[in-house]
Amino acid sequence: MTDSKRIVLSSDHAAIELRQVISKHIEAKGYEVADIGPTTPESTHYPLHGQAAAARVASGDCDLGIILCGTGQGIMMSANKVKGIRCGVCSDAFSARMIREHNNANMLSIGARVVGESIALELVDAFLDAEFEGGRHATRVDMIGD
Repeated sequence: MTDSKRIVLSSDHAAIELRQVISKHIEAKGYEVADIGPTTPESTHYPLHGQAAAARVASGDCDLGIILCGTGQGIMMSANKVKGIRCGVCSDAFSARMIREHNNANMLSIGARVVGESIALELVDAFLDAEFEGGRHATRVDMIGD
């Protein structure tokens, strides 16, 4: 486990079940989970959930965030509107690891209609187990922030 201990999770209605599986998985790894997503299947708006999770990370209340919607794209776009957030949508473990190692991503977005449960858990593990490499990548991350 990394130094990050508190992970915020959120989703829209399309990803409730996968989010709950991920929550249990992360808790079993020893992380504290702040699950702020919906619990009922009524249609909801992913921008609200992406921004709410991003605000928890940006404020320092949570160390990292994992957000989900049908494709992972819309909720990722809304999270990235919050200052200080670097969120990437991933559907393979290599990308999930690299957004942490090279881009110092503090949020991961997953498409519940794109990947199945086993791939989603691989993405989560790759993201949480990776560490930012710094060095030449720090200059580039600073450029993103500017």
